[in-house]
Amino acid sequence: MSVPASETAGSRVATAGQVIGAFVFLLYAVELLDQILGERLDGGGIQPRESDGLDGILWAPLLHGGWWHLIGNTLPLLVLGFMILLSGVSRWVSVTAIVWLVGGLGTWLTGGEFTIHLGASGLVFGWLTYLLLRGLFSRRPGQIAVGVVVLLAYGGALWGVLPNQPGISWQGHLFGAIGGTLAAWWLGARDRQAVPQ
Repeated sequence: MSVPASETAGSRVATAGQVIGAFVFLLYAVELLDQILGERLDGGGIQPRESDGLDGILWAPLLHGGWWHLIGNTLPLLVLGFMILLSGVSRWVSVTAIVWLVGGLGTWLTGGEFTIHLGASGLVFGWLTYLLLRGLFSRRPGQIAVGVVVLLAYGGALWGVLPNQPGISWQGHLFGAIGGTLAAWWLGARDRQAVPQ
């Protein structure tokens, strides 16, 4: 039995909304727990070049320095994450894993001494650069068009990779963006190979 394309597209949209909604809900649940515990979880962020801070690479994107920090990340997480999820959950997981690891390691290697880095903004920057560049690497016109739209909507945020605001982890932003670029390059090359010549 064949399934109408409209049903498949509708299912993909519903799945994308559910997954990114669940992920953002998780971030709010973690922040609520952190508030109940007197913000003790925040110490689990990335502590640059400290062996004890290495496990912060796993936890930092789930932690935020208060409600306003999380609220500031919420809309771009929802929008950019949803857009990637339209390509499938496995693609979102792959992109997110690359950004998470590259962003975390880069921050751990280059962050300032005696600092703690946390927050999902590294994911935001990684997802942003992935969406901007994936069409260039996959050579798909539709993805290039989406990249142009994303650039117009969020391109100004890219200034956040520069060290211009005290208290902001520009290292997390920068290496998250590098992770997104690597994901676009690697996965885009795989997409090109998957297309019959």
